[in-house]
Amino acid sequence: MQPQTHTNVQPSNSKKTWKVWWQQTRPHTLTASFVPVLLGTALAMYETDLHFGLFFAMLLASLLIQAATNMFNEYYDYVRGLDTEDSHGIGGAIVREGIKPKTILNVALSLYGIALLLGIYICSSSSWWLALVGLFCMLIGYLYTGGPLPIAHTPFGEIVSGFFMGMIIILISFFIQTGTVTSISVLVSIPIFILVGAIMLSNNIRDLDGDKEFGRKTLAILIGRKAAIKLLAGMFIVSYAWVFILIALNIISPWLAIVVLSAPKAIKATKGFIGKTIPIQMMPAMKATAQTNTIFGFLLSIGLFIGYFI
Repeated sequence: MQPQTHTNVQPSNSKKTWKVWWQQTRPHTLTASFVPVLLGTALAMYETDLHFGLFFAMLLASLLIQAATNMFNEYYDYVRGLDTEDSHGIGGAIVREGIKPKTILNVALSLYGIALLLGIYICSSSSWWLALVGLFCMLIGYLYTGGPLPIAHTPFGEIVSGFFMGMIIILISFFIQTGTVTSISVLVSIPIFILVGAIMLSNNIRDLDGDKEFGRKTLAILIGRKAAIKLLAGMFIVSYAWVFILIALNIISPWLAIVVLSAPKAIKATKGFIGKTIPIQMMPAMKATAQTNTIFGFLLSIGLFIGYFI
């Protein structure tokens, strides 16, 4: 499919331009990078004294990779003709705001370059084996929407995003502080694995009809809208249940039960999809899903901090 051509010009108003570029980072998804770094560092606190330089370097690198991945998505959706001026969501800067496609791509690659420099610092302070892991994560970030068969267009998008942007970031954040990976760090990372995947699923539920039209084979398309909403609800339930099981088994502190305070957002997200088929009607539910991940992860981290200091 040939790229669409538009005569829009780049916004001249600097305030509007900054807003457009901020939207390109898709800020509601950035918490999917911030929370795992915070959680992995909070877990490491139980094992060693924290190195805050590594924490901030890891945090910034993760945010940059997530933002770059979102821009790759913007670029390739345009190239494949998936974005139009009638598309919903905060993407579509190329077709609606006149941002040049090559500019989007170059900025994404530049963000990758900065993340790579931060990765060199992290590896030099911990282990160079992380370089292989980091480069592979960056490759997955690109292939998520780029390449001949984007991962996001397959039924594996939820698993891949949850694993790499949830579990792996937590474990890397833990490893750079402690020099190891423990069974507890793996077990605690599983709910975030699930909830990051839930963000992807909510996006695919919203875009189900459009994705089907363009030949995508997402999980939501394969199992249908109703089943996808039930799966989303199940992912929320498993995430909360997992924490309480770990508490019951005395693996983690009872203070982590504080995550239950985020449950209303999960309920709002699930209910927000029921009976809806128009994308713009499902935007609040999609945002609530991302907020559930953020609040859940923050509360999990707070529970760890309270358990440590008390």
